[in-house]
Amino acid sequence: YFNKTMNIRTIYVGHRPCPDTEAFIPSKFCDNRIVSSKYTVWNFLPKNLFEQFRRIANFYFLIIFLVQVIVDTPTSPVTSGLPLFFVITVTAIKQGYEDWLRHKADNEVNKYPVTVLEDGRSVKKESEKIKVGDVVEVVEDETFPCDLILLQSSREDGTCFVTTASLDGESNHKTHYTVPDTEKDLQALPATIECEQPQPDLYKFVGRMHIYKPEQEPAVRSLGPENLLLKGATLKNTKKIYGVAVYTGMETKMALNYQGKSQKRSAVEKSINAFLLVYLCILISKAVVCTTLKYVWQSKEGQDEPWYNQKTQKEKDTNMYLKMFTDFLSFMVLFNFIIPVSMYVTVEMQKFLGSFFITWDKDFFDPEIQEGALVNTSDLNEELGQVEYVFTDKTGTLTQNNMEFIECCIDGFQYKHRDTRSELDGFTVTDGPVNKLQQKAGQKEELFLRALCLCHTVQVKEAGSEVLADQVDGIDGLLLPQPEEERGFIASSPDEIALVRGAMEYGFTFLGLESKSMKIKNRENNIEEYKLLHVLNFDPVRRRMSVIVQTKSGETLLFCKGADSSIFPRVRPEEVDRIRMHVERNATGYRTLCVAYKQLSAEEYAVADTGLREARLALQDREQKLMAMYNQVETGMSLIGATAVEDRLQEEAAETMEALQGAGMKVWVLTGDKMETAKSTCYACRLFQRGTELLELTVRTLEDGRLKLSFLSCRSWSTANQDYGFIIDGATLSLVMNPPREADASQYRSLFLQICQNCTAVLCCRMAPLQKAQIVKMVKNSKGSPITLSIGDGANDVSMILEAHVGIGIKGKEGRQAVRNSDYAIPKLKHLKKLLLAHGHLYYVRIAHLVQYFFYKNLCFILPQFLYQFFCGYSQQPLYDAAYLTMYNICFTSMPILAYSLLEQHISMEILLDNAALYREIANNAMLRWRPFLYWTVLGIFQGLLFFFGVRFLFSNPALQDNGQVFGNWSYGTIVFTVLVFTVTLKLALDTRHWTWINHFVIWGSLAFYVFFSFFWGGIIWPFLKQQRLYFVFANMLSSVSAWLVIIILILLSLLPEILLVVLRKPRGPHSRQVYLFLPFPF
Repeated sequence: YFNKTMNIRTIYVGHRPCPDTEAFIPSKFCDNRIVSSKYTVWNFLPKNLFEQFRRIANFYFLIIFLVQVIVDTPTSPVTSGLPLFFVITVTAIKQGYEDWLRHKADNEVNKYPVTVLEDGRSVKKESEKIKVGDVVEVVEDETFPCDLILLQSSREDGTCFVTTASLDGESNHKTHYTVPDTEKDLQALPATIECEQPQPDLYKFVGRMHIYKPEQEPAVRSLGPENLLLKGATLKNTKKIYGVAVYTGMETKMALNYQGKSQKRSAVEKSINAFLLVYLCILISKAVVCTTLKYVWQSKEGQDEPWYNQKTQKEKDTNMYLKMFTDFLSFMVLFNFIIPVSMYVTVEMQKFLGSFFITWDKDFFDPEIQEGALVNTSDLNEELGQVEYVFTDKTGTLTQNNMEFIECCIDGFQYKHRDTRSELDGFTVTDGPVNKLQQKAGQKEELFLRALCLCHTVQVKEAGSEVLADQVDGIDGLLLPQPEEERGFIASSPDEIALVRGAMEYGFTFLGLESKSMKIKNRENNIEEYKLLHVLNFDPVRRRMSVIVQTKSGETLLFCKGADSSIFPRVRPEEVDRIRMHVERNATGYRTLCVAYKQLSAEEYAVADTGLREARLALQDREQKLMAMYNQVETGMSLIGATAVEDRLQEEAAETMEALQGAGMKVWVLTGDKMETAKSTCYACRLFQRGTELLELTVRTLEDGRLKLSFLSCRSWSTANQDYGFIIDGATLSLVMNPPREADASQYRSLFLQICQNCTAVLCCRMAPLQKAQIVKMVKNSKGSPITLSIGDGANDVSMILEAHVGIGIKGKEGRQAVRNSDYAIPKLKHLKKLLLAHGHLYYVRIAHLVQYFFYKNLCFILPQFLYQFFCGYSQQPLYDAAYLTMYNICFTSMPILAYSLLEQHISMEILLDNAALYREIANNAMLRWRPFLYWTVLGIFQGLLFFFGVRFLFSNPALQDNGQVFGNWSYGTIVFTVLVFTVTLKLALDTRHWTWINHFVIWGSLAFYVFFSFFWGGIIWPFLKQQRLYFVFANMLSSVSAWLVIIILILLSLLPEILLVVLRKPRGPHSRQVYLFLPFPF
């Protein structure tokens, strides 16, 4: 017995010991608190700092800072400590704020008032105080505070309606049932529940309930997912319910499904790290060169210890090698600014603020759902400009998931809903609408329509409840006659409603389900009643669903509907041929379902009934047992007919797909749908053109030994200049991924990839959600690791959205699961075009420019400092004042580049959207390649040399002031620094193509601030400075006309190559006027 209890929990309803021989052992379960936050007040600092210093750059700056504190270095520790402190603080505040929001959200949930029944009276409690075993009351439109077993409902039939939009994103109403035979008086209900330990699957639950009655055997009732109300779901259409808590807090299914998303890193960050390494090498080599030359110079006679500067005893005693090492560290610290700590802050701010432009974009606003785009991860903005592969789901993404009943075929006769349309492909003109030609299929026809009315899980919306589709006046439509079309239905999938509406158009109306009896109104307007005995639910493996009903006359019937492939094998073969032709003809563009029925004799039903009940009570392997029973019941049926339902394309789906292909992206459609339906959608979206040759690799086209051959034959074709499309299905894919012989696996995969990469479009049908992710992973890890993007709208797309570099969710019919796990969410598929071609393109150009510019401005900054060492005896003398060193990256040059990286549009959005081919210009990380990097580096070196030697040339004239005095070394550094600040800022102004008032404000404002700061810093005696190097230096420098002249001439000379490049470069090609301006380096 003990073994059995290991993965079963026993719950005492209402904490009452049961009048059984068993001992009452209250077990410990976790409380109902939800914790989604990462930090607490206590561990925030250590944990956050630990996470931040795991970033290489931050750690590097920490080391430099410590070196400055410990070793006697030329610049004060403040110069590197302040920027680092700033970066760490800003990031910590941002992360702390995000976590505070999580705490706030948790508190809202945990402190929510709930009503619990205790000793016969209702008690208000906070949600976090609910314990397992409490009986909880929930009223309409409230959210369930924990996972409950439904004991009692205010509806007579013992059901309640629930929407689970916040869990799996399905907005439709689901029906849940009370446990049968529970007492009306819950206070005195002596019962225990045994159920499985918590697990994350939303659709699985296994348990049983023992109800104890005095002097009787305890009654046992089975519990399944239909009795379990999940935390996070909302009660609809039901006044109030009572349920007993089975899972609380972090053990609820909602909490177990909450995955912290893994951090996705963008390609730009990898480039930054590569460039950092280059600059680190430059830094170390500079320090090594200076240290070596210092000791070479000192070894000459008289240089090391001149007569005016004798060494102290302490200096003489220090170890030569230790001195060398500290000198090396000092040089490292002096040149340290070549690696910009503030670049990380600027990049973070650029991404964070830049993401608002997507949220604010008016074009992404959808009036229907009254929402715009949503950004969940701002780290990936620039990846949107680098996408090479797009993986899209079909249903709900390419199509609207909005079903319309088109036609049906009954016993081989075709019935069209619209009698006006005629068929042109060699079939007869429509066989006419149903009501006129009753003699065609006779008995079968009525049976078929009854099957459509009975075989489903649709609910009729109650009067007075909220109106989603239509208003219903009378309950069940009997009190007030009204047009039948206006009845509102609630169902778990849109095609179910389409079929019920289809039957309605042919005269059979479903009126609703009341306490286990289904009512339908037939053509003579009589009400027929059927007793619903069992529902054999739909599941994706069986791909069919059935109901067992009993007629008034006592006959037991089984109606079954499902995909052709799952129904044909279970009916008589001679019936199949009549209908197969219709099914296959309709499969190009419509979703087809076949309908079958079977009459059950009393004995057959008795067997089925006990079998189903037993399987439902099983605690172990309940799924498998039910599956076996379902398959056993659903055999030897007879086929009545088939239906065709159309799923319309999303608006502008075809244009969007064309634009993406024009931009050089490869589009793959991954769907769980049938091949024929998916193929027709691909043609409609223009992914497959008329001339595309299709290569098929599906179960149909392949027998076991032929896999290799079909691969090889495909390969030899892929040479001619012909567009190929490739189709593969789930079963074949699993053969390719896990072939019978392990040895062939990698060979098959690489072959498969080769074929796919040679095709313009690939269609994978019949895919399980996990297979979708496998495919994305395979492409993502293939040669050259291309950037992948997944776009989907349902819970079944979550795995592929999380797997791809960029995941995009669509706020569609199938709810919000995809949106919550995505990096970006858009209301419609058509918005993808602008998101990638305009926003993505611009984000990439902006951030690439930002990164290159940062390295360039810091190279200009530190090169003169390095050259200066050759003229000061390698004594680590700083060229610039400490204030300038600290403020250069933080204040003087940071705002203009931030504004540029947020607002720049080198090509206007309209042109980017019209010419998809422009997207290819920046493909494969074009602006962060080594060639442009080299160009920027050369530019930086050229300007650095010019600044230093230009000013040195000026200083070769001894008398620079009217009174004949000479300038000192601080004046020298200040002139260089002034030229530097003006040049790098004006360089950015030259690169700006899209001026706004903000750009003007920050560019001219930064220069003005520099001048103002220099006067201010040198014009006052500051009490906290030990020595004031810049006292009146700046004002004094500007009193010399020569200094003015040199500053102006050097700025012009530095920018001359840039200006010449723009003027002399010849525009090429049709869009060149826009494009050639756009990259600040020659191709």
